[in-house]
Amino acid sequence: MCEKNVLVAVDGQTVELKVRSGTIGPDVVDIGSLYKQTKMFTYDPGFTSTASCESKITYIDGDEGVLLHRGYPIEQLAEHADFLEVCYLLLYGELPTKAQKSDFGDRLTRHTMVHEQMSRFFTGYRRDAHPMAVMVGTVGALSAFYHDSTDITDPHQRMIASLRMVAKMPTIAAMAYKYHVGQPFIYPQNDLDYASNFLRMCFAVPCEEYVVNPVLARAMDRILILHADHEQNASTSTVRLAGSSGANPFACIAAGIACLWGPAHGGANEAALNMLAEIGTVDRIPEYVARAKDKNDPFRLMGFGHRVYKNYDPRAKIMQKTMYEVLDAAGHSDDPLMKVALELEKIALSDKYFIEKKLYPNVDFYSGITLRALGFPATMFTVLFALARTVGWIAQWNEMIQDPDQRIGRPRQLYTGEAKREHVPISQR
Repeated sequence: MCEKNVLVAVDGQTVELKVRSGTIGPDVVDIGSLYKQTKMFTYDPGFTSTASCESKITYIDGDEGVLLHRGYPIEQLAEHADFLEVCYLLLYGELPTKAQKSDFGDRLTRHTMVHEQMSRFFTGYRRDAHPMAVMVGTVGALSAFYHDSTDITDPHQRMIASLRMVAKMPTIAAMAYKYHVGQPFIYPQNDLDYASNFLRMCFAVPCEEYVVNPVLARAMDRILILHADHEQNASTSTVRLAGSSGANPFACIAAGIACLWGPAHGGANEAALNMLAEIGTVDRIPEYVARAKDKNDPFRLMGFGHRVYKNYDPRAKIMQKTMYEVLDAAGHSDDPLMKVALELEKIALSDKYFIEKKLYPNVDFYSGITLRALGFPATMFTVLFALARTVGWIAQWNEMIQDPDQRIGRPRQLYTGEAKREHVPISQR
């Protein structure tokens, strides 16, 4: 990276700060020496104008609607690669050769099962426990079973932990689903591909044979690709922050899952589907569109617009195509909720209000409909997001561990409480 300098005037004093340039994207001002030179910090709620790290994994240009993984556009990866290749790319930096992909797949399949004692964890949860609550607890407990991959200073143990997380997450997610619906657990079948194996663990039952629909398996694989990583979002930042303290990888991923559970983050597709259910029928859409346009009405159309993308979310275009494929293959084209969604999409793409405010349907809008058509209840949507995002979290965690500039996260604050005052004995208060 080339380095430049910028002069900043603070209380009549001029200080010199470095400007760092990435491969692409805006330059950043390195404020590491700001406090030392001026006794001042910066104030940036949400860190929306602050680069918290240097990374080579994912690049987003929200204004242009660009999402790159290691330089590859998400559109190309979703169209031409499978999830296993994207996992390899995120973890190792390059797309695998045929031999590398085969070896990577073989290493993953050796870790798809979870310790048999872990099945007892599930009986400790209430039968109506939210699957995300089950995921947070179960993934955090992995460190109690796999002591041989918790030493973060050992590259080999980090590699084993990475493989275990990517391989076991579908099994744990499927177990959470099966427990949620009251069905017996289905063990992984390692001759199936990643997505097909997951669908089988979710929807097969011991009393009959289950054959995976290849169209649905490909759709599931594409959904995983589209959610695999998304730069320094809230859950990824949480994983990095937890990891900066030296916490074991399983604890870090559990922290990421807990953050993802928030309705403003991973719960957005569930919220979008709940909104469609609230609208109910096509004839009620104009009423809700009018409410969405009324700034005095608290109602908001979920699944439209994006915090980062001020243009059309590139993932949404791919998910839209996937949604139609799934609706056709699963026979849900006549679902009333789907009709509401498709009519709402049509209005959003043609209505002047939505176009001017760039409130395009985002990936959450389409993924919620698609996952419903695949057969998943809304309570499982964020679990599937966590399943997909695990490889991104692990890649970001590994990168952070190896970063020579990495240090424990410690944001500053603007204190607005009471100034120093003297303690008063309780008898005098």
